[in-house]
Amino acid sequence: MRLLLDTCTFLWVIAGSTELSARSRELVSDPGNDVYLSVVSAWEISVKHALGRLPLPEPLRRFLPHQRTRHGIQSLPLEEEAVLHLLRLPEYHKDPFDRMLVCQAIAHGLAVLTPDPAIAQYPVRTVW
Repeated sequence: MRLLLDTCTFLWVIAGSTELSARSRELVSDPGNDVYLSVVSAWEISVKHALGRLPLPEPLRRFLPHQRTRHGIQSLPLEEEAVLHLLRLPEYHKDPFDRMLVCQAIAHGLAVLTPDPAIAQYPVRTVW
């Protein structure tokens, strides 16, 4: 399975949080799955960290690559093809980060690993 992590899912994975569903934990740890973290999530984490809403144990430029490598998560760049899907999305909610993750999932044929019911409204496969 090819999975795109929602930002909160990534943060719960790296923290070993109980917020992460058992199925999600299983999917992320399965070496047969391709698991991605979007640069959009890196941007969201950067913004929250800069605003003081997300403390990190080390500088972000080291933290993110280290955690991705540690958990076998690949980086997913943002490409024009994905951005152009934005104009076709209904506006179920206004979160620009979530909307762009949906666009990337559509463009790359990924399932979004998320507990967010708003994302599940979009024409994209979600798993939790």
